Amino acid sequence: MPETQTPTPTADSNPRRFADFQTLGEALDYAALGARGLNFHDPRGVLVRAYPYRELREDALAMARRLIARGVKPQDRIALVAETGPDFAALFFGAVYAGAWPVPLPLPTSFGGRDSYIDQLTVQLDSADPSHLFYPAELAAMAGAAAETAGVEGVVWEEFAGEAAPATALPQASPDDIAYLQYSSGSTRFPHGVAVTHRGLLENLAAHSHGMELTDTDRCISWLPWYHDMGLVGCLLSPVANQVSTDYLKTEDFARRPLAWLDLISRNPGTSMSYSPTFGYDICARRIGSQSKVSERFDLSRWRVAGNGADMIRPDVMQAFVDAFHEAGFNAKSFVPSYGLAEATLAVSIMPPGEGIVVELVEETTLAGDGKVHRDRPQRYRAIVNCGRAARGMEIQIREEDGTPLPDRQIGKVWCRGTSVMVGYFRDEEATKACMDADHWLDTGDMGYMSGGYLYIVGRAKDMIIINGKNHWPQDIEWAVEQLPGFKAGDIAAFSITTAGGEETPAVLVQCRTSDAEERGRLRDAIRERVRAITGMNCVVELVPPRTLPRTSSGKLSRAKARSLYLTGEIQPYDIAA
Repeated sequence: MPETQTPTPTADSNPRRFADFQTLGEALDYAALGARGLNFHDPRGVLVRAYPYRELREDALAMARRLIARGVKPQDRIALVAETGPDFAALFFGAVYAGAWPVPLPLPTSFGGRDSYIDQLTVQLDSADPSHLFYPAELAAMAGAAAETAGVEGVVWEEFAGEAAPATALPQASPDDIAYLQYSSGSTRFPHGVAVTHRGLLENLAAHSHGMELTDTDRCISWLPWYHDMGLVGCLLSPVANQVSTDYLKTEDFARRPLAWLDLISRNPGTSMSYSPTFGYDICARRIGSQSKVSERFDLSRWRVAGNGADMIRPDVMQAFVDAFHEAGFNAKSFVPSYGLAEATLAVSIMPPGEGIVVELVEETTLAGDGKVHRDRPQRYRAIVNCGRAARGMEIQIREEDGTPLPDRQIGKVWCRGTSVMVGYFRDEEATKACMDADHWLDTGDMGYMSGGYLYIVGRAKDMIIINGKNHWPQDIEWAVEQLPGFKAGDIAAFSITTAGGEETPAVLVQCRTSDAEERGRLRDAIRERVRAITGMNCVVELVPPRTLPRTSSGKLSRAKARSLYLTGEIQPYDIAA
């Protein structure tokens, strides 16, 4: 490898095609005709490997031949620990060329430890039933243990790359064949492998280029993990199918040095397209704090698409980011809110570029979606963010619980239908039927409403807290606690529990950093009073150690898992005298 790396170019003489291919392999075949590609950077944002699509294709074809030599057949599952780098990319596309179904699996997280990670991998391996699990050498102990427990052949990918790749005929995929399995965010005890076809994937990837109004000066910058749909589909597969050069930071490097993300964007000579959940923007705004000379370090004036998705979009966080970086040229109109989920491949709705963050103030009691007007407490409004128009090829409906479609500005369950909606969960017909009707409409599990052709998401239906017949959003309870000094988004998880007397009551777990017992007692009382003042509810408040609350693969707070861990005693609150 040369000492000095030159990044793959932003512009290219090869005519661009917008994901109009029959299969993912065909998309890489075409991208390899040009000069664009993937670029991998170290924690400080220094380029360490330029990886043109031409090289990716050559390596992937060799990987496919090695897999076939090992006896891998079409429709076999190939599990891959999704570390951001050339090895994973080549193995993913190698599995596709071999007719197998790649299954990206997560890297270890900062919570839970070794045993938790092995358990998570084991459960997902049991679900996917792959022939092999590939992983980097540094994860051999943990991933190898999971493979052994699940009865799967574990392979270190550096060693696999040295195996012979004898010439052999590769199978020909058809558009309706499965391209890969994507494990959606949520519970790791009951994982759901989303089966995505080549046709469905490429339909969604074409919708990306259409919705983002892709130009020849655009370059993608990403730190998102490749085991999550926004990172894998939006920031790896979409750049390949739409021939976009992309610059990557590893997710763990972003977590340690989040401003390196903005450094990469600043150095891009073209226009930037970069996505993040809300917390990514939040951590950057917090990290820059009161530092001066923002404009000397960053140039964010060419950040054309500042995408936001994967969790509830918070306008206060977006405003804080604008306040922190407007001197560096960041334009608030660059924000592109969107909504999607793995079961729809990725994108369901996308805000047209240039419209920015648009909010509507909705009275809190209206958000219950039960059609009732509650007058037993003062009015309070919540800002709901516009998540854009239906992506090309996608239909959206808002329905009542009984399936009746609702008119504009009526809150109900969000349903969607389109070619890119999954064919189903892998080997889980019951779960598939539970979320999909006979006409292939998908129940997203989210609540929202339509207004003038735009989608507004108000929360997760399954996270709803129902007390005395009234619906309460956990986000409102968490927001109440965030108003107290020393707490921030991600420190609080609210959910309902059943008391010994059989009554439902809200419980609030709050990560607490103080070690003083008396101070903890004062904090608990202050939290309880704050929640009562804002929501009118009495609640159980439990203080827990920092980094206790679990998160999904995309970094979102997992209330369902927090509730489960709390009820089973795996989350142990601090002992505070009453």
